[in-house]
This record gives sequence, structure tokens and C-alpha cells, in this order.
Amino acid sequence: MVNRERILEEFLEMVRIDSPSGREKKMVVYLKEKLTGLGLEVVEDRAGEKLGTEAGNLVATLPATDSRLPALFFSAHLDTVESGCGIEPVVDGEVVRSAGDTILGGDDKAGIAAILEMLRVVQEEKLPHGVIQAVFTVMEEQGLRGALHLDRSLLKAEMGFVLDCDGPPGTIIVRAPAQNKIEAFVVGKAAHAGIAPEEGINAIAVAAKAIASLPLGRIDSETTANVGIIEGGKAINIVPDMVRVLGEVRSLDGQKLDHYTQKIKEAFFRTAAEHGARAEVKVEFLYPSFSLKESDPPVALAVRAARALGLEPVLKSSGGGSDANYFNHYGIPTANLGIGMSRVHTTDEYIKIADLEMSARYLVEIVKTAAKK
Repeated sequence: MVNRERILEEFLEMVRIDSPSGREKKMVVYLKEKLTGLGLEVVEDRAGEKLGTEAGNLVATLPATDSRLPALFFSAHLDTVESGCGIEPVVDGEVVRSAGDTILGGDDKAGIAAILEMLRVVQEEKLPHGVIQAVFTVMEEQGLRGALHLDRSLLKAEMGFVLDCDGPPGTIIVRAPAQNKIEAFVVGKAAHAGIAPEEGINAIAVAAKAIASLPLGRIDSETTANVGIIEGGKAINIVPDMVRVLGEVRSLDGQKLDHYTQKIKEAFFRTAAEHGARAEVKVEFLYPSFSLKESDPPVALAVRAARALGLEPVLKSSGGGSDANYFNHYGIPTANLGIGMSRVHTTDEYIKIADLEMSARYLVEIVKTAAKK
């Protein structure tokens, strides 16, 4: 029932549309036309206004053919990471990749393509279904900020499926961590580096000692921490009086998230004090964790649908967040599904055409399986 050529051509068309985070308007316009043409009611919320960006989230609704059947939503995000403009996709045998100097944008336009194809097949085959909603978010790659500002009153579904995970179709993410963003400033004292270095306090050196004392990398099976950006200094002949450090902590366990965040804060305060410097640390909670059981409705439905297609379902925890974190936080049980995207956020990104096709087939099977209840 899924049209392989159609989903491939639509995917190639979408990855050519520039939509880096905060500049998703072209994709919003494109999808409004597509979804309206498929007979869905389409609403753009006011998330763009709240974020100060050019577009909001899209929520499109296909009325039920049978109101007794469960209401479902399927979601993917509209934005890509940087180096995502001017993408030229290349079909290389059974794989799609970029020409080489940009990402491909399968994260998450492969998910969008699967949702659009599912909506077409459901209508072409006149499959019975409850309410089906398609939710397309902005600013996902910037800390799930579109989902954070989603107009929740538009959501009518009982359960949901986000298509934003590596791993082949049949991969089901049932746990994902919360994340804290940490911004630390170390304030030292400027001095001439050649004439009077002893009169200065080197903020970069102090920050380096603090960082060296931190628990970083994989702390345990549930927790990771990272320092990703260090900025400071004005010239090589000036003892630097200021440095800015950006990092993160992620954990599936809320107490561990708080514990290791506090350890990082204390390391900067302690090290700065030991060297006569001063530290300021800001913590921003980016998104909550979620945890689902195999018996929870979206997981049980996804497992049944996978087996109906001959796929072996694989339930996994993830070290990364997705919009599923917020949907679960909003009280709508939501699983994150693998769609076969590989080496995302790099110029080596690719996706197998077979996985594009199977992702759409999987969504159709989820709708069909839900109708058998």
C-alpha cells in the first residue's frame, strides 16, 4: 500500500527546503498546503511568537471514521541543525545521502515523510481509524523549545508516537533523560602577561582546573555530563580576566541529575575561591525525562504492529531527548520510534530507502492495529 517512489520523491523535495532552527517558515508553508490538500484541519500555534522566531508548531487533524477507536498522534520536528542549508540529496543505490558538504536532514524529514505517506495510505485504502493528528514542531534541535511552547489545547490524542530516533523501524524508545544546561563564568584579574603576570588571576587556568576535577562523560548507566564550549581571553599578552564555560548534565534519574549538577557548580565555586577568583553558575532545566512500561498503550500498540509486519521490536533507553519527553510530561503517553536515520548531525548522514518505506508501513500498521481493539 505504501508508494515507495512517492515517499522517496517527497523526502528528496523536503530536504532541499532550508529549515534550520528558528527558520522553519518554508517548511510550515509547504506542509500547510500538503496537509490541507489531504483534507486535514491545520492549525499553526503561537510558539513562534513566544520564541521570537518566524513560525509556530503545526497541528493537523484527520477526523475519525469511527469515534470508538483510539485517537492517535504522530509527530516529527521541522528544524535541522546547522550546515543544513543548500542541501543537495544524492540517491546512491539503495541509500540517500547528501552531496557531502552539508547534513542530509533526515533528522527529522524522514519522520515527516513517513507521516505524510501514512496519511495518504489511510485515506486511499479507506482504513477505519479514530482521530489522527500530525504534530510538527519547531526548534526541537534547540532544547525541544517548540514542544515546550506547544498549544496543548490542540492535542486530542490518547497516545502518541514521535518519529525521531536512530535504529531501524521496530526500535522503540521507552526511556529518555532529563537535561540541565550549565553556564559557568570565572572572573579573574587582568594583567600584562609579560610585564606583570603575577598581578593577574588567569580565569582560563582557573576554569581549566575546575573542569579537570569534574565527573564527565558516562558517569553511570543513567547519567552523562559534558563540557562543550569554552570562551574567554582578549589577547595572548593579557592575563584573561573572564572565561565562559557551557556544559550539560543528563540523567534518567532526577536525583542524579540534581546531584551531578550540584557537583559541577561546587567545583567552579571551590576552585575559583582557592585561586582568588570568582565564579557565577547558571543552570537551565531544558526538558523532563520520561519512562514507559511495555504495557503502556503506545508501547504495547507499537510492539503489536511491529510483529504484525514481521519486525522484531526492540525496547531501548536513549541518552538523548526528543519531543516525546514533553508529550509524556503533558500526560499523553508517547513512544519515540526508530526510523533508520544514521550518522545524524554530520556530513556523513544517510538513510536507507528501505527504512523510509518501512517507517511509513509501520505507521500504517499502527493505525490498522489500533482499529482491531
